Amino acid sequence: MKRINVIGTSGSGKSHFSYRLAKNLSIPYIEMDTLFWLPNWEHLENDEFLFLLEAHLEKASWVLDGNQSKTNHLKWQYVDTIIWLDYSFYHTFKQIVVRSIKRSFSKKELWAGTGNTESFRRNFFSSDSVILWMLQNYWKTKRKYATFFASQTLKNVRLVRLTSPQQAEHFLANVQVI
Repeated sequence: MKRINVIGTSGSGKSHFSYRLAKNLSIPYIEMDTLFWLPNWEHLENDEFLFLLEAHLEKASWVLDGNQSKTNHLKWQYVDTIIWLDYSFYHTFKQIVVRSIKRSFSKKELWAGTGNTESFRRNFFSSDSVILWMLQNYWKTKRKYATFFASQTLKNVRLVRLTSPQQAEHFLANVQVI
């Protein structure tokens, strides 16, 4: 495993898992949101984003954290492994609510240099709420990835489906560079 894409619904813990996996493998960690988001919750245009992402994907090894379906045609040309964090609805919902509360209190900048922070208003009383996004997209994302994993579309790509935090911990504890 040298080029790994970690996917999953919002709130599944992709960033945390990806960072730890990259550290365990001693390879670079790429967070798609860091590349995508600009100050004031603006974002790169699609062409600029894909150009920047491809520059990172051309490197010899990495763990890429992120879904963004519009990037699949690009990122999956490079991957050798896709890891799907497919946790239960209850676990994912609980995790995103707890994370949102913590981030609302801490006001910690999410991506360096953007000034973007989360707030109670944004997380709980806004159409831009990551919690609302998760609620609207959890089942759709789950079906999409289940269909993709069953299709075996990418023949030379290792597909790993982790269905619980315990499986993820076991995977991290036993992962080796292949």
